[in-house]
Amino acid sequence: MAKTAGDAAQEVAEAAADKAQEVAEEAETMAPAALADHLAVGKGFRLEDVDPRSTPGFDGDKAAGKAALAAGAEKLSTLQERLFAEGTAGGTRSVLLVVQGMDTSGKGGVMRHVMGSVDPQGVHLRSFKAPTDEEREHDFLWRIERALPRPGLIGVFDRSHYEDVLIARVRSLVPVHVVDRRYEEINAWERRVTEAGTTMVKVMLHISNKEQKSRLAERLDRPDKYWKYNPGDVDERLRWHDYQEAYQLALQHCSTEAAPWYVVPADRKWFARWAVQQLLLDTLTGLDPQWPPADFDVEAEKARLAAS
Repeated sequence: MAKTAGDAAQEVAEAAADKAQEVAEEAETMAPAALADHLAVGKGFRLEDVDPRSTPGFDGDKAAGKAALAAGAEKLSTLQERLFAEGTAGGTRSVLLVVQGMDTSGKGGVMRHVMGSVDPQGVHLRSFKAPTDEEREHDFLWRIERALPRPGLIGVFDRSHYEDVLIARVRSLVPVHVVDRRYEEINAWERRVTEAGTTMVKVMLHISNKEQKSRLAERLDRPDKYWKYNPGDVDERLRWHDYQEAYQLALQHCSTEAAPWYVVPADRKWFARWAVQQLLLDTLTGLDPQWPPADFDVEAEKARLAAS
């Protein structure tokens, strides 16, 4: 019997599904035991040595990267739910993902494609803009302290206290000696926060000057992207070298044992998203949050429910 168009289409769909599954399985095996070793900022680190188009720790292509991201979503969701459940039962632990990067480096994409797979009630997202009048009346860490995640939550900072040693240095918003003093203030604060039960995952999305220009041009070519374009982004591009120096100083001064920095090459969006997901997965796997035990007689409740 001759195949119908419907039969042929079904065969194509089944073949595509099989291939996607195969790619996903291969991608899972590519995930390194410790991606952090490839991305961590250590002694002698130089930002200029990091190729923004590289994919350290991952040997696959874009298709494999997307499949790996999809494969990790369920595991991330489960670990996040366990952490949330632990928090409701008196647990004191939380996770804070700090995401920094130049404009267009992909911070929003990380929020959508990585954190979009978890239960929103277990996530606290905070985006830091220019400080308000109230915030200016306090120490630069005051507003950051108020935004820390409660026990059981994953906090996500879209930009952070590091703006106060990045743009503050580049734009001379405060004297240089004040910026220099802030590095140690940040280290002391982060040490205290981690000792209180919050594990920090600090990520810099490292984009190239050329790729940023391309992404800004795309925003100007697409009406649906106009809202994301800010004329001030071009002004900041003119200070590209100054920002790279400011990042270098922040990374080398504030990558500590308590709260290390990870530099993620970000010219390839699919890789950056996968890498951030893996860093979170490694962190949560290490924490190994557990489902809290019942604080009631399970069998008795089964009997009561059955009789109701």
